[in-house]
Amino acid sequence: MTCSSTSRLFPPLQRRRLQTLQVNLGYRCNQSCSHCHVNAGPWRTEAMAEAQIEQVLEVLAHPSVETLDLTGGAPELHPRFRSLVRRARALGRQVIDRCNLTILLEPGQEDLAAFLADQAVHVVASLPCTEAERVNQQRGDGVFERSIEALQRLNHLGYGDPTGPLRLDLVYNPSGANLPPAQASLEAHYREALARDYGLRFNRLLTITNMPIERFARDLAHRGALDDYLERLQQAHRPENLEAVMCRGLISVNWKGELFDCDFNQQLGLPLGGRHRHLSDLLDQVGDLEGEPIRVATHCFGCTAGHGSSCGGALS
Repeated sequence: MTCSSTSRLFPPLQRRRLQTLQVNLGYRCNQSCSHCHVNAGPWRTEAMAEAQIEQVLEVLAHPSVETLDLTGGAPELHPRFRSLVRRARALGRQVIDRCNLTILLEPGQEDLAAFLADQAVHVVASLPCTEAERVNQQRGDGVFERSIEALQRLNHLGYGDPTGPLRLDLVYNPSGANLPPAQASLEAHYREALARDYGLRFNRLLTITNMPIERFARDLAHRGALDDYLERLQQAHRPENLEAVMCRGLISVNWKGELFDCDFNQQLGLPLGGRHRHLSDLLDQVGDLEGEPIRVATHCFGCTAGHGSSCGGALS
């Protein structure tokens, strides 16, 4: 689903020191978004097992690993989510929760926001637009309204206060086969609109390009637009973005404990450095990954096109 008659080779990349372990705890989610590159939804049952959770914590004990980045699905639905967060924080690691916001309002999760605040978890929350109609079209009926309510709950706990310790970042995805606009100008629009209409505050807006894989790629292919989108990404490639792509200091772990260079390679089944490895292999290799080649393919142009895209937002 990532091939194009006009495709060209993506430049080679090598790893730097491992700083972030990004862990996909499973594909179960309370939403089913049109752009989701992991095909998550309420019907999914995949979840990381106890043994792999313990191996994640062993890797986190290595002094070079600074951050545990938790994804899903909705990572909060994993039964070990809270204990994993507590133990990672006890190790002194930063924890990022990639939160869809509406999970904070689900039955049984009424105290989730307070838990995140108590553990000083960095919340990275999906809000692809400041307009209800567009968000509900992309993420489901009523999602925008519930997202606003969840953000108000987080703000009440101190999230988004620029003078406080609780960090709340929002994530913007384009509504279709388009590149995100400049992050700084869009952030200013979000900040003004959300403060004016809902009294909300946040720390940063992160713009992320929709990757041409899985559910989004199939939708583009169905409409005959996949090759055009791939060409657009390639034409917008900026070599300077190669210095800051997330895969250089990150390893992605799937719910089975298998290792990948990034979350997108994980969904395409492209293993770390081109060979199959597991969390158990990583335990003795954390300090020996610098200089290893990163597995690249055509979809990687999604990270270097335009202003660039990563889990931390724009690159330039």
